[in-house]
Amino acid sequence: MENKLYASELKVMEVLWRGGDQPARQIADILEQETGWNINTTYTLIKRCIKKGAIARSEPRFMCHALVAKEEVQAAETAELVDKLYDGSVDKLFAALLSPGRLDAGQLARLRRMVDELE
Repeated sequence: MENKLYASELKVMEVLWRGGDQPARQIADILEQETGWNINTTYTLIKRCIKKGAIARSEPRFMCHALVAKEEVQAAETAELVDKLYDGSVDKLFAALLSPGRLDAGQLARLRRMVDELE
């Protein structure tokens, strides 16, 4: 993928990640219900995603296919967040997330298991 995806473009991608390959019209219908966007807005965003290499278009019916996995985008966004806000330090990010009152007991237990599995 060539460029960062912005929040509006990620909404288009989320529709594809949830439902798989779909015609642009169907994506527009879903996003009209979820966000109130008109068809022109959605088509513009789809075209931006195509230009960035995130979506492939095929015919018939302007079929859209996600070229990047959600996990790939999440990893890139997380790396950018860590670099931008936490000086590249994952432990600073975790310290912020683990500050009192941010996580409930169940979330903390899941995190402990995840850390244990990494060791």
